Amino acid sequence: MSTPALLFLVAGLGLIGWLTARARAAAFRRVSTRRFSSLPSHHAWFSALWTILPPLLLLLVWGAVTPAMVTNEVLASPAAAQLPSPGFARASILSEARAIGAGRRTTAMTPLAAMLAPAYADAQRRYDWIGAAMALLLAVAGGIYAFTRIRPGFNARTRLERVVMAALLTASLIAVVTTLGIVASLLVESARFFGMVPATDFLFGTHWSPQLIDPTRPGATLGAVPLFWGTFFIGAVIAMLVAIPFGLMSAIYLTQYASPRLRRWAKPTLEILAGVPTVVYGYFAALTVGPAVRRLGVAIGVQSATSESALAAGLVMGVMIIPFVSSMADDALAAVPAAMRDGSLAMGATSSETIRRVLFPAALPGVVGGVLLAISRAIGETMIVVMAASGAATISLDPFASATTVTKQIVDLLTGEAAFDSPKTLAAYALGLTLFVVTLLLNVIALTVVKRYRETYE
Repeated sequence: MSTPALLFLVAGLGLIGWLTARARAAAFRRVSTRRFSSLPSHHAWFSALWTILPPLLLLLVWGAVTPAMVTNEVLASPAAAQLPSPGFARASILSEARAIGAGRRTTAMTPLAAMLAPAYADAQRRYDWIGAAMALLLAVAGGIYAFTRIRPGFNARTRLERVVMAALLTASLIAVVTTLGIVASLLVESARFFGMVPATDFLFGTHWSPQLIDPTRPGATLGAVPLFWGTFFIGAVIAMLVAIPFGLMSAIYLTQYASPRLRRWAKPTLEILAGVPTVVYGYFAALTVGPAVRRLGVAIGVQSATSESALAAGLVMGVMIIPFVSSMADDALAAVPAAMRDGSLAMGATSSETIRRVLFPAALPGVVGGVLLAISRAIGETMIVVMAASGAATISLDPFASATTVTKQIVDLLTGEAAFDSPKTLAAYALGLTLFVVTLLLNVIALTVVKRYRETYE
């Protein structure tokens, strides 16, 4: 039985359970005048959940263990005796036979895979029917159990709320466990890297050339200072020189000068920039801004100007960050009490003086928090620098020169044929851990500043 058909049957049984439970609950409410703790809909959803959830959980577990059981059954067949010893060749043949047996492929590259494909198909079909039968039996059993529980004194609402709370808790734990898994992966692989390369060479070294690693001293060519400088120069200097002025000025105009009608369409239009995919910004930077920056550099006498410059990537990144700065500054300015603005205007100050000397200083903590969040977003950007920045690790104040970032090097290090346990590949995890720590600190500082601001003006 196919998976969609099985899910359709389980859903149908759940609908039957929902209807019968609701009808039963409504029937005993009609013959009694007592106050009930649960509505008929609570009883209906209690029955539906008992009908649907157990078979779904069973199918998840069954889907995880079935491939191993199918493979073991295939290995027990006579044709499997011709398989090579455990290794890559054996796994490749089995994978090909599984794909043919499942119908994902029609031809076999090896005769042995064609011989094993029918055994895979038969075993998979048999285990699919076993799983389907168990799921349907479990759905019927769950529905019967829930139906027998429905009576006037049964508190179905409380049981239903517990299920919802358990689902919400599970969703929260998934996010927490995923985060912990990412951090643990970074820590473990970074520890392996720092076991090969001294931390001082990595954090303070000024030469980055992972293609030429000396086995006797791998840290000599894995100094990450040029990467840190490129990330800071592009994301925290050039990008912010674009994002902060335009973001703040747009926020000031929208909150203080724009008419309500203009604000209604201008603010959403500005925030559309935040929804543009970063790969689009990357194409724009690589195909339009990069060549224009190079022509500008040559025109002003910088003959070494390149299309893959820090200025090209930083300008486009700054445009992408404008909505973040503008939105946070807009919220901060709007949260300043109107009495402060009105008092300043009543004392004879102009609108510009009120903004400079009253509103902006009062909203400064919120603005600073928004800028820090924007910086953390900028230094973690990947697609723009991958497509527009260079791979040359240099330390230079020339915005027309080539520059690279931590995120671009992570992509370069993890795309290739280097061994996974080599210092070159493991360096990507060390860079990722460093970037994670920096962005975490920036976010903590920004949230602390914003929290203090909210405590002051709420």
